[in-house]
Amino acid sequence: MYRGGGRGGGRDGRGGGRGGGGRRGGGDGGYAPRGRGSSGGGSYASSGRGTYAPSGYTPSDVASLAGEIKRSLFLTEQPDVGSGSGADVAVAESAVAVPSSLPPASSKALVHAPRPGSGTVGAKCRVRANHFLVQVAENNLYHYDVSITPEAKSRGTNRAVMAELIAVHKDSFFGGKLPAYDGRKSIYTAGSLPFESKDFVVKLKDKEKDKDKDKEKKGKLRDDKEYKVTIRYAGRADLALLQLFLHGKLRDLPQEAIQALDVVLRESPSLNYTIVSRSFFSPLLGPRGDIGDGLECWKGYYQSLRPTQMGLSLNIDISATAFYQPMPVVEFAKSCLNIQDTSKALSDKDRVKLKKALRGLRVEATHRKDMVQRYKISGITTIPMCNLMFPVDEQGTSISVVDYFRERYNCNLRYTAWPCLQSGNENRPTYLPMEVCNIVEGQKFSKKLNDRQVTGLLRATCQRPSDRESSIANMVRHNDYNNDKYAKEFGIKVTDQLITVDARVLPAPTLKYSEHGREKTCIPGVGQWNMIGKKMVHGATVEKWTCVSFSRLRLEEVRRFCDDLVQMCNTIGMKFNRQPTIDFRLERSDRIEMTLKNIHRDCQDLNMLLVILPEFSGSYGKIKRVCETELGIVSQCCLPKNILKGNKQYLENVALKINVKVGGTNTFLESTLLRNGPDRNPFLTDKPTIIFGADVTHPPPGEDSSPSIAAVVASMDWPTATKYKGLVCAQQHRQEIISDLFTEKLDPQKGTVYGGMIRELLIAFLRATKMKPARIIFYRDGVSEGQFNHVLLYEMDSIRKACQSLEDGYLPKVTFVVVQKRHHTRLFPEVHGRRDMTDRSGNILPGTVVDKMICHPSEFDFYLCSHAGIQGTSRPTHYHVLFDENGYSADAIQVMTNNLCYTYARCTRSVSVVPPAYYAHLAAFRARYYVEGDNIGEVEEGPGSGGNGPGGSALVSARTGGGAKTRDKPLEIKPLPKVKENVKEVMFYC
Repeated sequence: MYRGGGRGGGRDGRGGGRGGGGRRGGGDGGYAPRGRGSSGGGSYASSGRGTYAPSGYTPSDVASLAGEIKRSLFLTEQPDVGSGSGADVAVAESAVAVPSSLPPASSKALVHAPRPGSGTVGAKCRVRANHFLVQVAENNLYHYDVSITPEAKSRGTNRAVMAELIAVHKDSFFGGKLPAYDGRKSIYTAGSLPFESKDFVVKLKDKEKDKDKDKEKKGKLRDDKEYKVTIRYAGRADLALLQLFLHGKLRDLPQEAIQALDVVLRESPSLNYTIVSRSFFSPLLGPRGDIGDGLECWKGYYQSLRPTQMGLSLNIDISATAFYQPMPVVEFAKSCLNIQDTSKALSDKDRVKLKKALRGLRVEATHRKDMVQRYKISGITTIPMCNLMFPVDEQGTSISVVDYFRERYNCNLRYTAWPCLQSGNENRPTYLPMEVCNIVEGQKFSKKLNDRQVTGLLRATCQRPSDRESSIANMVRHNDYNNDKYAKEFGIKVTDQLITVDARVLPAPTLKYSEHGREKTCIPGVGQWNMIGKKMVHGATVEKWTCVSFSRLRLEEVRRFCDDLVQMCNTIGMKFNRQPTIDFRLERSDRIEMTLKNIHRDCQDLNMLLVILPEFSGSYGKIKRVCETELGIVSQCCLPKNILKGNKQYLENVALKINVKVGGTNTFLESTLLRNGPDRNPFLTDKPTIIFGADVTHPPPGEDSSPSIAAVVASMDWPTATKYKGLVCAQQHRQEIISDLFTEKLDPQKGTVYGGMIRELLIAFLRATKMKPARIIFYRDGVSEGQFNHVLLYEMDSIRKACQSLEDGYLPKVTFVVVQKRHHTRLFPEVHGRRDMTDRSGNILPGTVVDKMICHPSEFDFYLCSHAGIQGTSRPTHYHVLFDENGYSADAIQVMTNNLCYTYARCTRSVSVVPPAYYAHLAAFRARYYVEGDNIGEVEEGPGSGGNGPGGSALVSARTGGGAKTRDKPLEIKPLPKVKENVKEVMFYC
């Protein structure tokens, strides 16, 4: 194979940087020795040091807050070890403020709210949780730093190096001990090694030698690679401290101990399976399933060691994710592009799509009979293979890729109209014809799945509760932890039975409806109800409206749907004009923007625009952006397939959404009207209370140039807490801390100007209720345990400063609750099939709450399953009260949270996440439509990226700079387009 030395690549769109999509994952905190990053491990991290946090504030009326917040949040000394113990989306007006770094807090540890006791409200029951008790021998675990030179490119190589080292030296330098290795910088041993520090030399055999003996004789294969490994004593993990923590006698989790044990239990599966975050996958763990477009579903399991009230538990859950199918690249391309005719050249659109789909993949070149070589794809050529030339000598003689393969390998290429794959770097590009390449097995798909793939993945993984519980139990038995050689080495035993946990089922709240309906109140049954006999508590008026259809529905079908919808709205309490203000329109889907502007020209004060979407996806975001940020129109979009069904439940749900979008209220908790009696909620109704919800949504996997979107919503109608106003802002890519909660700017004329989302929402509450909030409840979604301290410190500080900026000394009491949905704890009925213990789907009953046994040993947290299952296994939401000045009892916050889940505006069902957090997610998701499309992958590429320059070679060698781009400075954040004033006043995002 000839390799040229010239430039063959160029610019080519964005890189495929990987991250978490849509909602944030629940990453675990970890021990970070000697300043290194955490390597995973234990939950409930307490050692995080601020990466994002506020800098000092200079005005005198605000400066005192720094000391106040630190006094509230911090303890300067460790306690004695033995001590017992809709939200309408409005773009924020002020500039984005990027958090600055906190000063080091080495002498302080953030204090989370302690558990105030367990709850007692509700019917007692028992459930099973997918936690398995872990017993550990009282041995000291020794931690050693590992340094491998040269630095390996993957953990797989690291493990291969360490496996070779241990195989050679276990009985000598390791004294017969079997270390557990984390794949990066640490090994752990049960007992000390006979040295403080030692260097080793490890030769890793070249795997290709066994495949090609002839080339080995000719000396064309690389020598065995040599690595220098330095092992140095780093510290000791004291398991006695871990036991004190588990018994509530130590505040901070001993991270090193939990990290060491976690590494031990992950060692065997790490050697045998494909690792994805904290999960393991393999075709050996379950059948594969085709989910379309060249992807398949692999089964596996999630594993995490967690400290709980019962001691250490191993959280095991069934998992599944998408992998690339091992298949010819040509077949993958056909599937990806949905084309069969390979005789024609790809369009620019298809080429860019295919490049994004293939970039970063490893492929095997199969045209050589004597060996198989692997390459990593960096891009594809801009010109067809039939026109692709590369130099074969220093005199500049060139040959086409097609001729090269025919003459060199006796390989007649067929797909000559298609481009070549490219591998390597800009200076030494390598060209690879697609038809001689196969996708290597075991590569996880880390980009965004399309709707069909999501459906396929869900279909492959959806299990009824009884089946999922059986699968988890079978997985634990398959893993056979008690006979694992690493677990035995460290004296770890794991039970093979799911833990049975004490639980309670909280009663459903009474909902208030209009006095004009037959049923004035409603007590939902099993998490759901309907509007039969009921009218909205405040039905809004829609006087001016119309409908436009971009679908293939006939005009009579559109009219029939609108008539039925208007009738439903009026039946359940709205005042909806039966006649449209302007005639219905049937328009082409390529005229969306023009049509909307024409409708606005004809009627500038519409209350509601009904929009029937095209049959294909891709227009919803444009409609919302144009209506809400350009024209000031409140809209309701409907899918043609739902319209054709003529389902009354669908009409009812659409009517509920329309009512809150135009300013109405569907229902509220009757208890909010009570001032006396056992059913009232004094922690919500005794003084003006504002409820916040906050969330940050990040760009989908593979998108590394879009900003993250933060949203904060707040209730405006105390004491009923059903109408939420909200603000959104764009911030740095994948930044979790909300930077715009409170801001201050120095204006040359006005002096210090305060702003930020918290301040604006507090002012809006004051205007709506004529009262200042005396209590703040803040539900914060999307925070992983490793981020608790950073988020709490910065965002609580911002809340305090926002309050103080309104009035000197104004400091309402705050309760800060983190809402976590992306965890792996599942709760199952103690007896499957019993009608008094399960809902229709076989899941635990809505209202089931657990605050014992599997919860944190000493902090204030609980699991709440507030919704009825539909299909599959319900996921309870984990609520962790990080800060509580209001002195909530466990019952008070659990009942309040559960009751709020029945007030979600869009349906007559209780929902799984408390509505303020849910609304914040919807608000942030809506705002993403306003910026989506600004950074679509570029078509333009630099000159020479087709490989006709002086340096390409076929394989040929064509290495272009098509890999992921990296940023050496923060992404410039563009301001979000402002939502029109008339739209901001209603919950239009619902």
